[in-house]
Amino acid sequence: MKIFATYNIKGGVGKTSTAVNLGYLAARDGFRVLLWDLDPQGAASFLFRIKPKVKGGGKAIISGARAIDAAIKGTDYDNLDLLPADFTYRNLDLLLDSAKRPERKLARLIDPLKAEYDLVFLDCPPSISLLSESVLHAADVLLVPLIPTTLSVRTLDQLAEFVAGFNGHRPEVLAFFSMIDRRKRLHLQVSAELPESRAGFATTAIPALSLIEQMSVRRAPITAFAPRSIGARRYADLWREARQRAGL
Repeated sequence: MKIFATYNIKGGVGKTSTAVNLGYLAARDGFRVLLWDLDPQGAASFLFRIKPKVKGGGKAIISGARAIDAAIKGTDYDNLDLLPADFTYRNLDLLLDSAKRPERKLARLIDPLKAEYDLVFLDCPPSISLLSESVLHAADVLLVPLIPTTLSVRTLDQLAEFVAGFNGHRPEVLAFFSMIDRRKRLHLQVSAELPESRAGFATTAIPALSLIEQMSVRRAPITAFAPRSIGARRYADLWREARQRAGL
């Protein structure tokens, strides 16, 4: 089983759109996929039309009072299941803090699912926290969407420094530009310069498109409702790069 995580220190950069579309594409390719929505806002749960409510909340799962597979819901798509978020996930750092070896907690929770799933996608809230540390220790590939602005350099460097401080397991980092607007000079400049000075950059960039924004209206992946669109094709390209990075 391989674990992908969509993560960035900053919010509003396209993490959920990436997790939802790549999870859908992986399921379409025949992989048994679980998407775990770890963001208390529950955006991925909303997009898949699943009520963002876990009985007992995040506390029940983290503490082991409720088996993780009992909280998993099916989606409208074959091979794709969802572990929905709810607002209690805002307290996951506090719950992890009381756990033994909290940085390994998510990996331990996911491990029993190896017989049921080939791939797990973790849709993460923006932060540097105990939860994000646990995510990074669990993930095989870290998918990092970046809006091409000056602050992208800073957030990517912060993340690289954070991962470099790990002992033992370190995820592969695949950064890529998201919500890129080629009409903006700064976007063009950063997207041209940053990959040359940083290793691990994807060649695929996800454009800023109104059709991608319509995912929240249609409550479906763009790769499902508009598979021939430019946005869907770019997500398909990104999935091919992510598969290669994971050795799939």
